[in-house]
Amino acid sequence: MSRRVLYLSMQAGINALAIGLVAKGLVMLISLITNLSFYGQFSFEEGGPAGNHLGWIVILVPIIGSLIVGVMARFGSKAIRGHGIPEAMENIILNESKIPPVITLLKPLSAAISIGTGGPFGAEGPIIATGGAIGSFTGQVIHISSAERKVLLAAGACAGMAAIFGSPLAAILLAIELLLFEFSPRAVIPVAMGCIVGAGMHIALFDSHPVFAMPDIPAVSDIALLTYVLMGAVVGVVAAYVSRSVYFVEDMFEKLPIHWMWWPALGAVAVGVIGYFAPHTMGVGYDNIKNLLTGNLPLALVISLCVLKYLSWVISLGSGTSGGTLAPLFTIGGALGALLGIGVLKLFPGSDINIATAALIGMAAMFAGASRALLTAIVFSLETTGQTHGLLPLIGACTAAYFVSFFLMKGSIMTEKIRRRGVTAPDEYTPDILQLINVSVVASIPSVILRNNMTLVQASTLLQQQTKGYYYQYLLVTDEEGYFKGYINRAGLLAHNGKDIPASLETATPYVYASDDINIVTELFDSYAPDVLAVLDADKKVIGMVTADAVLRAYGERRKADGRYHSAFYGNTRLLRLMARGKRLLVR
Repeated sequence: MSRRVLYLSMQAGINALAIGLVAKGLVMLISLITNLSFYGQFSFEEGGPAGNHLGWIVILVPIIGSLIVGVMARFGSKAIRGHGIPEAMENIILNESKIPPVITLLKPLSAAISIGTGGPFGAEGPIIATGGAIGSFTGQVIHISSAERKVLLAAGACAGMAAIFGSPLAAILLAIELLLFEFSPRAVIPVAMGCIVGAGMHIALFDSHPVFAMPDIPAVSDIALLTYVLMGAVVGVVAAYVSRSVYFVEDMFEKLPIHWMWWPALGAVAVGVIGYFAPHTMGVGYDNIKNLLTGNLPLALVISLCVLKYLSWVISLGSGTSGGTLAPLFTIGGALGALLGIGVLKLFPGSDINIATAALIGMAAMFAGASRALLTAIVFSLETTGQTHGLLPLIGACTAAYFVSFFLMKGSIMTEKIRRRGVTAPDEYTPDILQLINVSVVASIPSVILRNNMTLVQASTLLQQQTKGYYYQYLLVTDEEGYFKGYINRAGLLAHNGKDIPASLETATPYVYASDDINIVTELFDSYAPDVLAVLDADKKVIGMVTADAVLRAYGERRKADGRYHSAFYGNTRLLRLMARGKRLLVR
């Protein structure tokens, strides 16, 4: 096992080097297409569409880009459509983590065209999808299991996130909360290796400073912390309805009587019209997040980034173009947090909050409520801003948003798409019940044990004399001293026709020890298909047997026990008497 983990870690690190280069290439390609589309310049200099002077022609730019994306999806691969993370989750759950290799090329190219022509998305969604595709591709080339390929897919996806944002810890948590569905050394170590290398590539190719650096924020007071928690709850309500609205728009496009390849162009009409009146809503928008976190943006621009950015994003994403969710959610949430902060300060000047912190908790709470990735939202906001004083407000606001959205939505913005396709993504991380139960708990004493010096006639006679009955297909065979020798098939005993022939053992002789967990039992049942397994002590003497129905019974009892409600006081009559006596003394 340790050798396989080392092997996966090395491969994840090598993949992350390539993914870091792809991330840099994608950002440069987005900049090139942006400069060509809005300024007519062949330049890789980073900049957004907001400073263009195209007038009403700006409406046509995202439409042209979306037409190209639609053609690429129609004749290239339909898988380039969508957010990125839900598609990765679906491949992990249903397709043994196999992503078509063509996605490695088409996803970043289509995303660069979509974003570069004004699509209101960030670069992180496409690079997460591309990183996952690279991890999956290498996992299909080399000789590994589907579970190990899942690890490489998650490591590649999250290495892409770390390469874009320089946030390795948040990327690791994203893998755990949304992609891996497990927490084990085999999974976490390769993912951590990929994220560390991805973050190193961010430092080498981009910058070593926090991507959303902001002015230092003050430590919070008690009243400010309470205010931020309440604001987080409000953002959680909005996050739930933002998530629902994405799929409402998708449903509306599904009802159109035209081929889906034209939908992105129709969605781009909204992007262009809104972008004509509010150019800051177009493009990647990382600068919008930085400006929001200063707390100094004009009120009109904050409202525009909250309302108009939301409308542009939800219509474009719902149309099925190649895009993402992270940066738009951060922008919308940050603007909403800033608006709530402005309103609170206007109504309650003594609340002791500041606008920059309100924007910070707004962007994190929006992501936590929409994606249900609570820890990722908190740590990401810390890593990308470097504001340690924001930890308490972030924990409080994100937890409140998560709590509220949990009751308002069955799934999340990441899982709703695959849930509608009948795919259930795991929503909780609990230990494997089968690993928590030892074989000794489910083992029983066999009513019949055969000796290896018996003939089949003697064995058959012994079996027929049992009053309790033995209903299993296989019988245990030992020597005179009780050492395990193997199994014999019951059908062979019944078909001996009176002949005295030596007992013939089965070739496969799996067994378990009393200290093993019943997860091992299920693996042996699956591999060898017996209906009983011998239970041995350290000396390999038979001390019992375990059956499939005993395993199922133990599993069911444990599940019921975990679901029962208990009280520490129930049944403790001595404690109840003491409590009653204390109550009488207080009454006196």
